[in-house]
Amino acid sequence: MANDEKHIIDIRNKKAAFEYFLLQTFVAGMQLYGTEIKSLRQGKANLSDAYCSFVGDELWVNNLHIAEYRFGSYYNHQEKRARKLLLNKNELRKLQSKTKEKGLTIIPVLLFVDSRGYAKLEIALAKGKKSYDKRESIKTKDTKREVDRLMKKEY
Repeated sequence: MANDEKHIIDIRNKKAAFEYFLLQTFVAGMQLYGTEIKSLRQGKANLSDAYCSFVGDELWVNNLHIAEYRFGSYYNHQEKRARKLLLNKNELRKLQSKTKEKGLTIIPVLLFVDSRGYAKLEIALAKGKKSYDKRESIKTKDTKREVDRLMKKEY
């Protein structure tokens, strides 16, 4: 891949901001197989059901769907396998202590490939929203859309 040719892959979890209050975000590397990164570069991933959990002192992402690589033969990967996230010890300790608090969880927000070609997962420490909070989110989104539509008409 030439330096002037940039493929930006970013796969978002659109439900995350609607379902949760995102308190703090972290960028983590991921341990992937070769066919997984090839499939990611084609944009074939889904974050909607994914969540993060600790196994011992390691953080894993579960239910992250990366489609099988079309040309993968018998070396292909499982689509929804657990994948290890790579963070430094301080970040892991901080996240582990925060998730022990009531109501806090870790969810993936954005999956992207950085400029060096490594797959990164942006995760967020999140707190679940109540139904009235969701109604407020819908209301603000509708008013913003209405204002944008009116501004567009003026020009």
